[in-house]
Amino acid sequence: MATNRTFTMIKPDGVENGHIGGILNMITEAGFRIVSMKLTQLTVADAQKFYEVHAARPFYGELVEFMSRGPIVAAILEKENAIEDFRTLIGATNPAEAAEGTIRKKYAKSIGENAVHGSDSDENAAIEGAFHFAGREQF
Repeated sequence: MATNRTFTMIKPDGVENGHIGGILNMITEAGFRIVSMKLTQLTVADAQKFYEVHAARPFYGELVEFMSRGPIVAAILEKENAIEDFRTLIGATNPAEAAEGTIRKKYAKSIGENAVHGSDSDENAAIEGAFHFAGREQF
C-alpha cells in the first residue's frame, strides 16, 4: 500500500555549497510538507549502515566517505504521491541528464555529488525515515 511520505537528505555537497534554503524552497513550492527535519552528520558507521545495500558495489567506500564528510539535512516529507513526485522533483542521478527545473539540474555538480537523496520506494522511505527520526520526531 502506497504512503504519502518520503525521505530526503540534502547531502554534504548541498550543505557545503549553501544550498539548504534553495533546495527546501523548491521542495515546499512543489507542495511537500516537511514533517521532520534536522541538521546532523553521519558517522562512518552510520553511512555504512545506511548504504549497506550498496556494500558490494565498487563505489561503496567512496559513497560512505562522501556522506560522512560533513553535515546533512535529513527530512521526512509528506504529499500525495510523495515518492514518485519527489523522484521527479530531484531529477536524474546524473545532473547532466536531469530535466530543467529539477533540484539536481540546479544544484548538483556530478553523479557522485548530486546534492540530494530521495527514497525510491514506500518501504525504503519508512526504513530511511526511521533511521534518522524517532517516532516522537515525526509530525
